[in-house]
Amino acid sequence: MFERPRSGERAVLVRLGVGAPVDPEDLEEFRQLALSAGAQPVATVTGRRERPDPRYFVGSGKAEELRKVALANDAEVILIDHALSPSQERNLEKLIERRVLDRNGLILDIFAQRARSHEGKLEVELAQLKHIASRLVRGWTHLERQKGGIGLRGPGETQLETDRRIIGQRVRVLGKRLAKLQQQRETGRQTRAEIPVPSLALVGYTNAGKSTLFRALTGADAYVADQLFATLDPTVRRISLPGGTAVVVADTVGFIRELPHELVAAFQSTLTEARAATLLLHVVDASNPRRSEQLAQVDAVLEEIGARELPQLIVYNKIDRLELPPRIDRDAEGRATAVWISAERRAGLDLLTRAVAERLARFARRARLRMPASAGALRSRLYSAQAVRAEASAPDGSIELAVELPDLELLQLARTAGVQILELAEADTACAPSGAYLQSSTAVSAGKLR
Repeated sequence: MFERPRSGERAVLVRLGVGAPVDPEDLEEFRQLALSAGAQPVATVTGRRERPDPRYFVGSGKAEELRKVALANDAEVILIDHALSPSQERNLEKLIERRVLDRNGLILDIFAQRARSHEGKLEVELAQLKHIASRLVRGWTHLERQKGGIGLRGPGETQLETDRRIIGQRVRVLGKRLAKLQQQRETGRQTRAEIPVPSLALVGYTNAGKSTLFRALTGADAYVADQLFATLDPTVRRISLPGGTAVVVADTVGFIRELPHELVAAFQSTLTEARAATLLLHVVDASNPRRSEQLAQVDAVLEEIGARELPQLIVYNKIDRLELPPRIDRDAEGRATAVWISAERRAGLDLLTRAVAERLARFARRARLRMPASAGALRSRLYSAQAVRAEASAPDGSIELAVELPDLELLQLARTAGVQILELAEADTACAPSGAYLQSSTAVSAGKLR
């Protein structure tokens, strides 16, 4: 058996072009992944095949080359930028006599190092267990055959079945714990929903600058580093937009090309912050020559988690590297579609908050409502959300409030016992800037509340 990579291990990087030449950008991204895991790349092996080899993936000749390169460079681990089957991984280990880790295993290893919260650690452990469960058979080659004769009968498949049972039990335990944590997170999300505050979720390719932008917007002490997957656990903070509108901002995990399905499945509860957002701020590294491809990769993951139809505002970050001034891109109708900023230098943040306010203001309109004097908690929540514009006392002792809220929150208030909607402004008389909108196929259309 070979141990998993530890910090500082000497590694040989392998990238194979399947049906096409190796893309240098893909190879550089994989090198950054290796560095993020704590590996020390000492050699790189590339090649091209029309189709993967069933036995070694890279082919027998390339596998032999890997063995010689690992020996010459005193490498301790072979990192392959592809998803390997358990048999391919074990065949390579047997030939090269070094630990072999594929792309999925490497990303899982990085996530295991970076998870800080209890929920994040459980999610990573669950993903790792599911990943290694299919690799047990090849992991016990010294026990898989039972020999005849007294004293020569090994445990054989009994050890395999024991390990499968232990892993299965642990997976079930983790599943129950995560379900409980997810329920607690959902309770907290519902509590926040009672306070009518729109929510923003920062999404984007890993290392696009989401955490730097989160820190710049909220002032929170979020961890920032120039490395892949610097942030795993979501952080939520409240900020005020121009005009006093309060919003909740959530920083989420970054996405990457060929993100392992085990991680997408395990992080469903964490990614709910993105699915439940009113507006997605899709952060893109403007200085990356492959930004269009990265944007498409993030959209693919968003579709996988059920958040593709949510409205998005593209945020092109790191414009200081291109020496570009901050700006807002608008369509023919004057609608904000993208904002160019530098979160590190705090350039263009005013334009970003203005664009967000425009996008959220589409469904915000003024209303006058009445509630009983005993509804102090609801009144307090509306003030906390900075939604109250005026207040007066009615002759019967009830409270009349002039508020400015999105239609959905007004509808929720109208359905609250004891609350009456006395007046409702038309959509075009709200304080929203002309042409402001919220692109979403699931948006609630404006109309009279009854």
